[in-house]
Amino acid sequence: MNKKQDLEYYLSISKNKIGIYLLDTKNFENLYKEELNITENSNTHDFNILKKFLDKNIFKMEKLSGKFVENIFLIFEDKKILNLEMGIKKKNYNPSITKEYLQNSLVEAKDLFRKNYPNQEIMHMIIKKYFVNDKSYLSFEENLKSDYLALEIQFRSVSKSIVYDLNRILENYQIKIIKFIDRSYVENFICTDI
Repeated sequence: MNKKQDLEYYLSISKNKIGIYLLDTKNFENLYKEELNITENSNTHDFNILKKFLDKNIFKMEKLSGKFVENIFLIFEDKKILNLEMGIKKKNYNPSITKEYLQNSLVEAKDLFRKNYPNQEIMHMIIKKYFVNDKSYLSFEENLKSDYLALEIQFRSVSKSIVYDLNRILENYQIKIIKFIDRSYVENFICTDI
């Protein structure tokens, strides 16, 4: 391979399919794609099926890329993914609402989620709406003057036990999951069939 490449590895686990993908993000190419359809009698949470699938495909991807697979994005679909919406309202003591104030508010929201759902791993934190001066915004506008900032936030999370099990399987290949991604959320943004 003589072209300069930025490679990303993806593992997709859904109710009826396991897939593994090697993407060249610099040249926008899918370099490797292998999928396994799961029958109704089987289950993608049967980790023996996943291990056999990985045994068959990890070495092929490493050979093709000329690199060891060290990090992988995990795209996950499961009916047990927690989808929770919350609203927060905070008093603003500054002359205007800044990006820093917003970031601090989001950290507090994330901490509140973790305190109330300690057995969940956050996959996505999505800001649905901003409310400033009783007006709704879909994107943040900095330096608006207001005494309060209210946010409508959606959390998508997965059980830490599932995270633990999947990490243990991938540790056998010296692979670390760098991000869990909710398949149903990202399907709206990608054009591929990952």
